[in-house]
Amino acid sequence: MRRNSAVKALAPVFAALGDETRLELVARLSDGKPLSITQLSSGTPVTRQAITKHLHVLADAGVLRGVRQGRQQLWELTPGQLLEARRCLERIAGQWDRALDRLRAMVEEE
Repeated sequence: MRRNSAVKALAPVFAALGDETRLELVARLSDGKPLSITQLSSGTPVTRQAITKHLHVLADAGVLRGVRQGRQQLWELTPGQLLEARRCLERIAGQWDRALDRLRAMVEEE
């Protein structure tokens, strides 16, 4: 995948992670243990209905998925998109590092 198209494809992931509640949900699911909506909404001021909407945004971005277990819907991370987002950020960080190195070299030459 070309670099620009890779960044474009990851825009929904970054948009989904840009919300504080959704980022907290990802953090809560990051230990690898699937959790129910009840578990994910426990101890937060956010309603179960709002949590459900946030989970669907994350699922649409490919960050997590819901798995039916009996009568319960459990949610778990799907790390593929998160790993791609991380690689994208690492590429951008590398570009910034190289740009700063060039700037430093120019300043030191003068």
